[in-house]
Amino acid sequence: MRLLTFAVCDQAAATPDGKLDLHGVFHDLYAPGFPARQDRMTLVVCIEWDPDDEGRHHFRVDVRGPDGRPTLTVEGESEVTPRPADRPPPRTQLVMPLEEVVFPVPGRYDFDIRVKGQVMPGPVLYLVEVPPETA
Repeated sequence: MRLLTFAVCDQAAATPDGKLDLHGVFHDLYAPGFPARQDRMTLVVCIEWDPDDEGRHHFRVDVRGPDGRPTLTVEGESEVTPRPADRPPPRTQLVMPLEEVVFPVPGRYDFDIRVKGQVMPGPVLYLVEVPPETA
């Protein structure tokens, strides 16, 4: 199993031909004060499974604040079905819109995913406090 894509963006969609279409990938957010609220953002994850990963797999994405504690958790499951050897491996594509996400304090927020007992790091989001007139 390996992580192919893990991003935070404005919008994303899976296309009928299996592609992920991401718009507005970002790593920094600016706010005039804290706690800060992001009205909308999209979490995108693509996992490629190994041939022996057949079955149902639980996953959990945690967003950890500057103090290392989770500020947001997203959980789900994926059903992995085997593929013939001459086809690409099975993949799970998660496109999850998140609304009204609250970031309690400025600083670094780390995303990670836990699946099959492994924790894999994802994107980092920096929350920066700026004067109200520049936000």
